[in-house]
This record gives sequence, structure tokens and C-alpha cells, in this order.
Amino acid sequence: MNRYPLWKNLLILGVILASLFLAWPNLYSQDPSIEITAARGAEVTEASAVEIKAALENAKVPLKRIDTLDGGKLLVRLTTPGDQLKGQEAIEQTLSERYRTALTQSADLPRWMRAVGLEPMSLGLDLRGGIHVVIDVDMEAALDQALERYIGDIRSQLREDKANYLSVTRDGANLTIKFTDAAGRDQGEKILRREFRDLQIQTSETDGQFELKAGLPEAEQKQIKDFALEQNITTLRNRVNALGVAEPSIARQGERRIVVQLPGAQDPGRLKEILGATATLEYRLVDTEGSVSDAVAGRPPMGSKLYYERDGKPILLKRRVIVTGDQITDASAGFDGQSGTPAVFVNLDGQGARRMRDVTTENVGKPMAVVFIENRTTTKMVDGEPVKSTRKVEEVFSVATIREPFGRRFQTTGLDSSNEAHNTALLLRSGALAAPIEIVEERTIGPSLGQDNIDQGLLSVTIGFILVVIFMGIYYRVFGLIANLVLLLNLVMIIAVLGMLGATLTMPGIAGMVLTIGMAVDANVLIFERIREEVRIGNSPQASIAAGYEKALSSIIDANVTTLIAALMLFSFGTGPVKGFAVTLTIGLITSMFTAITCSRAAINLLYGGKRLKSLPV
Repeated sequence: MNRYPLWKNLLILGVILASLFLAWPNLYSQDPSIEITAARGAEVTEASAVEIKAALENAKVPLKRIDTLDGGKLLVRLTTPGDQLKGQEAIEQTLSERYRTALTQSADLPRWMRAVGLEPMSLGLDLRGGIHVVIDVDMEAALDQALERYIGDIRSQLREDKANYLSVTRDGANLTIKFTDAAGRDQGEKILRREFRDLQIQTSETDGQFELKAGLPEAEQKQIKDFALEQNITTLRNRVNALGVAEPSIARQGERRIVVQLPGAQDPGRLKEILGATATLEYRLVDTEGSVSDAVAGRPPMGSKLYYERDGKPILLKRRVIVTGDQITDASAGFDGQSGTPAVFVNLDGQGARRMRDVTTENVGKPMAVVFIENRTTTKMVDGEPVKSTRKVEEVFSVATIREPFGRRFQTTGLDSSNEAHNTALLLRSGALAAPIEIVEERTIGPSLGQDNIDQGLLSVTIGFILVVIFMGIYYRVFGLIANLVLLLNLVMIIAVLGMLGATLTMPGIAGMVLTIGMAVDANVLIFERIREEVRIGNSPQASIAAGYEKALSSIIDANVTTLIAALMLFSFGTGPVKGFAVTLTIGLITSMFTAITCSRAAINLLYGGKRLKSLPV
């Protein structure tokens, strides 16, 4: 009686060993580190590590070691957060043009662990330190900009089709187009319904004036707002990447807000500079007649300018700009109708469309380039004082051949994949923010405060665990010691599952762990009290063990399922910290049921199963 079959014991042992194996990486310390990547046109080599080491030695920054990562990256391991900041400053001052730095924390794992894909749990912003910013997007301004574009496009289209109109004005979210007579209004209605299908068109005639009313339907307004929010997220992500922070988190919150979390970053002023930076696009013709080599040597032809593509290849472009990024009203990814290859479709406003049509008509068969322009601000320490400098970055994003004249809407082909086409469309839209932004909340958590949170969280878990261990050992004797053992196993399994899922541990997550300790031991208390009750009514020790587990099972399931439902609701409707608590609590509930019911029963079976017992140490 009270024996598990061999396969069941082996299965439980396998789960325990797997949990210990997956949780093992969390025993290793987290080193303050600097991730080094090469800028465009450069390459990370063994010589790069030598240069970085020399720069740190000159700055008197103690170095632990330099590791080589996949993807052509270097990881500079240091000893303290202070050395990490000094090391980043030294590397940027010495090698800033060829390398980019990102602050991060990296566990000092053996090579074989990394080879098999073992990684410790990721630490959240409150444990790791960094910057948390909440940004509000002005959706009303996004609608205003959309309506202003429609006004310009409608005027251009009516003039192009030679419609007799008097004016195009705006009244709130509606546009009013006035005509000289009924025939002109009817012609204008046909033009608008053909070219602007997204608008709701109505005819009216008041005080002898012939008018058309055009408005944006609710669905179109929502699409404009969603587009503005998506474009701003893309723009902010591109800008934050230039800040040099590993694993940034930029996510949508509600209908108009964006949450930016930068683990490891400690300079909110620099963050604001990046978020407020300006960026734009320019379309230029390629100079196919001039000499690129002469331009590289400093002798560009008259009317041309030397640029570089993203892979570092030089290219000669005409100085005359065709259109700029602020004239792009939309960009989307799709497929070419004839060849079926990935393509990017771009829409221009009225002025840009006319300019593009004139230029492309005169230059069919010639290449045209897209230039990405951004003003990047950097801060360097000079004599202990921060000195800011701004430099203009210009790089050729893509080059395509003009197949035929085009104007307001055109496409760019020659892309390698649909994913590249999607990213290209986002980049074309992310040259500038689609709507103004405002920082409504800002929090900075220092590395020392993050370490304090870790220490306090570990202390709370340790104290809670020790108190439970003492109580269970005194009150339930040997059975209590078994409960303590499975309680420790439960914590190991929670850590293993969090690491396996790639979840991020936060302070609310630690709170969920502490609560799980109480929930896990509660199941054992129900089982042991039921066993005591069976012994008191005269059942044999073996029968009491079996009855205790069987009769307590329904109560344990009911208690855990109701708590699990609450945790799922917290995860469904809560925000980031609440979700972190819910995830940890959910995992803890599942593992506690397994350890309290199955693992403790297996341990008791191994100790007392199949034996003649006069009493139980419970």
C-alpha cells in the first residue's frame, strides 16, 4: 500500500532533475557589461578587442574580460556599475565612430551552458535599474494633419481636372468645397468620389452657393489614430536604438500612450534629446555620369554630392531634391502586380506629387535614391562637465530605377522579402513623428536602487521560507520536513519555468513568489490535518496516509483553481507590474499543486510505503 510504480517515480525524478538543470544558471552572478557592435562600414575583429582593452586601460577602468558573441558582437565584462559607466564613456570617446555601445547585465555562465541555450531569468526595470517613460500622443493633432493633407490634395486634384471651384475650407472635422455652379459641383463630386473614396461626400445648396461637404467616417478616424500611434512607436524605437541600450521595451498603452522602458540607462536628459530629435527623408536622382572616385577624393562634380549607402558603399547624388519626407502621406508594404515581388507603395501630398511627376517624366530609366537624414545629439564628458554636440547623419536608404512617370502614388521594388518591404514602409513613415508627443511620466531607477530591490526581495523570500520551515518542522515533525523539501523544490521549479519561458522577474513577481510559498504549504497543511483526523478515528497509518491525500485533493484543487481564475483575470486586464505578479502566481499555483500532491506523496511513499507502522510522525 502507498507505493508508486517505478515509471511514476522515474517521471517525478526526471521533472525534478530538469527543474534543477534549468534553474542552475540563476546561481551565477550578473556582471555589469557593455555590448559592443560595429557601426556601418566597420567590423568587429580580434583587433577591436585589443583596441577596446587599451581604451579601458588608459581610462583606468578594471576589466574582467571580453567575450565574443554571435552576430559579430563583443561583450565587455566589468565589476561594478560605476566601472560600467566609465567604460562606456572611454569607449565612446576613443572609438565612437566605429563602434556602438549598449549597457547591459550578463550572467557569467560557463560556455557549455550557453552552448545548450541555458539562460537565467531576465530582470525587470525595478530590479535592474533604468528609465521608465510614459508618452502621450496628440491624436487631435494627427487628425488635424490628415485633414490639412486632404485639403491640399483636393485642391491639387480639382485644379488638375480643371474643375471650377471657389474654395476648400475646413470646419472642425468636416471640409467644405464651394463651386461656381451646379455643373462644377457635380463634376467635383465625381472627382472626389473617384480619388478620395475614404471621405463621406454630401451635396448641399444654401443661399445660392453650390457646395460639397466631405467628412472622415469614424472608421477612417480610428485608422488615422492607429497609424499615428504605430508610426510614432516605430520612430521612437528607431531613435531609442541610437541611445545605446540593450533590450529596450517600447509598447503601446491604451489608445494614445506609449511606454518606453530602458533597462540599464541612467541619463534621462539624453533620452529626451533622442525622443525629440528630428529626422526626415529626401528623394534625389543618382548622378550616373559623374566620377564617384573623384568625389571620394574630395572633387565632386558641380551640382552633385557624395553620399554613402548603409553598407558603406559610396554613391553620387544630384544636389537638387525631388521631394522630402514631410510630403509623404502614407507608405505600405505589398506585392508588385506584374512580377509578384515585394514592393513598397508610397503616397505623396499634392505638391510632392506634382514635383515627382515632372521629374520622373524627364528621367525614365534613370536611378533615384532615398536619403535618410537625422540630427543626432551626443553628450561627452570634458573636464568633468557634460558637453553636448549635434551631428547630421545622412545615408542612402535605397536606390531604384524609374520605370515610368508617376506622381501621387508610386511603388519601390527590388526588395529581398516581404519582411524587408514591411520594414521599409515603416522606415519611410518613421522619418518624423506622425503626431506631437508629450512625456507625461518619467521615473529613473539607479543601479544601486535596483540592487537594493533585489536584496530586499531575496530577503523577504528567505525570511518567509525560513519561518515556514521552522513552523512545519516543529508542528508536523518528519512530515513537516518533507513539506519543507517540496517547498524548496517548488521555488526551484518556479525559477526554472520563468527562465524557460523567457519571462522577466520584477518586484511584483517576487511578491507572487512569497504568496506562492504560503499557498504551497497550505496544501500540505490540508493533507497532514486530514491524515491526523484519519489516525484519530482509528484508521491504520497506511490507510490514513492514503485517505489523507485522497480526501484533501478536492479541497486543494478548489482553493487553487479559484486563485488561478483571479490570477488569469489580473493577467487579462492588468498592466505590466500586475501582469508580472499574475504570471508568477499562476506558475507558482501549478507547480505547488504538483509538488504538494505528487512529490510529497512520492517522498512519503518511499519512507513509509509498504511498511507495518504503529504510528506516524505527523
